[in-house]
Amino acid sequence: MELSDIRKTIDEIDSQMVELFVRRMEAASKVAAAKKESGAPVTDPAREREILSKVATRVGHDLENEARLLFTTMMAISRGRQRSELALDSFEPSVTAALEAGKNGFPSKAVVACTGVEGAYAQQAACRIVNFPTIFYFKNFDDVFAAVEKGMCDYGVLPVENSTAGSVTAVYDLMAKHNFRIVKALKLRIRHVLLAAPGVKLADVKEIMSHPHALAQCSNFLRDHAGIRATPSTNTAAAAKALAHSGRKDAAVICSRECAELYGLEVIAEDIADIENNYTRFICISKKAEIYPDAHKFSMMMSLSHRPGALSDVLVKFAAVGVNLTKLESRPVPGSDFEFRFIFDFEALPTDKRVIKLIAGFTNDPNVEHFTFLGAYAER
Repeated sequence: MELSDIRKTIDEIDSQMVELFVRRMEAASKVAAAKKESGAPVTDPAREREILSKVATRVGHDLENEARLLFTTMMAISRGRQRSELALDSFEPSVTAALEAGKNGFPSKAVVACTGVEGAYAQQAACRIVNFPTIFYFKNFDDVFAAVEKGMCDYGVLPVENSTAGSVTAVYDLMAKHNFRIVKALKLRIRHVLLAAPGVKLADVKEIMSHPHALAQCSNFLRDHAGIRATPSTNTAAAAKALAHSGRKDAAVICSRECAELYGLEVIAEDIADIENNYTRFICISKKAEIYPDAHKFSMMMSLSHRPGALSDVLVKFAAVGVNLTKLESRPVPGSDFEFRFIFDFEALPTDKRVIKLIAGFTNDPNVEHFTFLGAYAER
């Protein structure tokens, strides 16, 4: 036979296989409905072994392994479809409720929690996210989460990532501890300057104070001035305020220009960050789920079973739906040996039924040990 004839035969077989695959998936949906009615589990190992044994017998020894791979994969797809169908009834209504809660758009006035003091980058982000915020300041990230979770504040603004220094791991580690939803996100341009008391020159400075991330973002400047000691502080603006009240003439702080006027300090070095396009990504969190009309991004968190291929199985499901992952962060699970929690950010619309079904499938997947839907939101 000519190659073209063989390919024509393959095309005809593929066409039949597609029709049979569609019929099998339709049957899987009916099985899900029947199992929902009866309360039977999705996985039936005895039946799967029986199917594989029959298949192996029919194809013969030469094709036994290939047939096992084909049918094992097909049964895995079928199980995933059944789990998605069963979970959709509980997950989809929560998304619908969140869309209803946000249908009128993000509020222009709100009580917002953030770390630091006036002039902090988190405060600047809060004022960009909420037009007329009433801001309450807290000492650490945990307190911001708690203020939102307990209903003290409508929203909380937290940094999660910097283009130079990377992820703010302390925030990601706290995500597993608190109940919240991400409702907005913002990339804020960060312009670091060096401030000191009036009359102080750079040559007078023996110590520079700032948040560890700010220090990391200005590593080249600090290396060029190796004789100056770098001291971590809880917050950039808090460091500026503390310096202003200390009366010290041998210290300086890395923070925003806004802090100069706020605390009576002077700029002694301009634009000291390692890179000019220095951005920090902030998230805005809420106690209740709210999805606003401009939402185009999702975040979720999960722990996977400790087995080879667990993460790749998840990534394949994203690829199958055509979802673009924008971030995959892994953090060790406290108290466990070499187990990790994964944070996924991806671009999608909350009205996309395929995406909602994908996420629903993770909520009852036996390979996903812990799953948390963090929210659907707009980022600018």
